[in-house]
Amino acid sequence: MTATSLRPRVAASENHVDAAIRLASIFAESAADLDLTGAFPTGNFRLLHQSGLVALTAPVELGGSGAGLTEAAEVIREIARGEPSTALILIMQYINLAQLLKGRWPEHLVRAVARDATERGALINALRVEPALGTPLRGGLPDTTARRVGEAWLISGRKIYSTGAEGLTWAIVWAKTDEDEPRVGGFLVPVQAPGVRIERTWNPIGMRATGSHDVVFDEVRVPLDHAVDIRAPSEWATREGQASWFGILPGALYTGIAEAARDWLVRFLKDRVPSNLGRSLATVPRIQQAVGEIEELLAVSRRLIRSAARDVDEGRPLSQSEAGLIKVVTTENAIAAVEKALKLSGNHGVSRANPLERHYRDVLCGRIHSPQEDTARTSAGLLALGL
Repeated sequence: MTATSLRPRVAASENHVDAAIRLASIFAESAADLDLTGAFPTGNFRLLHQSGLVALTAPVELGGSGAGLTEAAEVIREIARGEPSTALILIMQYINLAQLLKGRWPEHLVRAVARDATERGALINALRVEPALGTPLRGGLPDTTARRVGEAWLISGRKIYSTGAEGLTWAIVWAKTDEDEPRVGGFLVPVQAPGVRIERTWNPIGMRATGSHDVVFDEVRVPLDHAVDIRAPSEWATREGQASWFGILPGALYTGIAEAARDWLVRFLKDRVPSNLGRSLATVPRIQQAVGEIEELLAVSRRLIRSAARDVDEGRPLSQSEAGLIKVVTTENAIAAVEKALKLSGNHGVSRANPLERHYRDVLCGRIHSPQEDTARTSAGLLALGL
């Protein structure tokens, strides 16, 4: 994706959540095609930028809207109801922009990234996962290496599952230095820099339009100050300031997918009139109870997400353990809700002529994101046991 230089055109009467609702209905029209082709949702991000949503969480003093976690979660949930791959790429954008003034970056790079996002709709993400390492949250040093040569770093390595890769302007590349005592951390790399190559490897069953391809770095040269945050490995025990966002925003996304599945189910149940019944399936008490079970799961998740996000915005951040549990509970609720919808719709639900099977494939991907179920629950258990 090429970032556009068009400045956002936001209607004075439209707030960010209303804009997300409006755009989600547009995105839903092309969601099936994006799922089929796996193409990057370039057009969606053009509209997001024009509506002032790409730089939603960038600090106000840097030209952004300065939105907190509560508003970001509402926007993500609504966008996911229309096209969830777009929402996942947007999650990574929101987390990284929200942290710009909270890290150790040089001021001129902070301003460059914020300016690109606010003026051009440019995207940024942290590329961390590797073939041998897996996710850094489970420990270990990356194979990707930054070698110092004079007044520059030369970065070489391969990143996999790089969300939004083909649409990024900036990548925060997780790498270790070649020093005797290696440091590890983020190196800010322009994705168009010489030596950066994207290999189109992403071909999953769900969330197919995230463009999460491999990114290869072959002696990519960046200035010394592009080592925006490198530290001793022991200093990276937690995702400072990010745990709450990584816990809440994925839950919002997958809740949005489940709501889209629920919406389709409700229409189906109202329209479906079996000849032996003589009235719509929606009138059957057993069906009504089953739909109520879906509503129960979704209502609990929405309340949990909003309450937790509000706590964060009011200065009460979640512990890493609590954030992980919220992610697990909300994503599992979403999966259970869509599975119940499949049960109720039978063959119609698994037919490719209907969107429910796509919602199911998409919602299952909630189990893949860090923190995963075993990590979150083991961490909580160790904390409770005082071990």
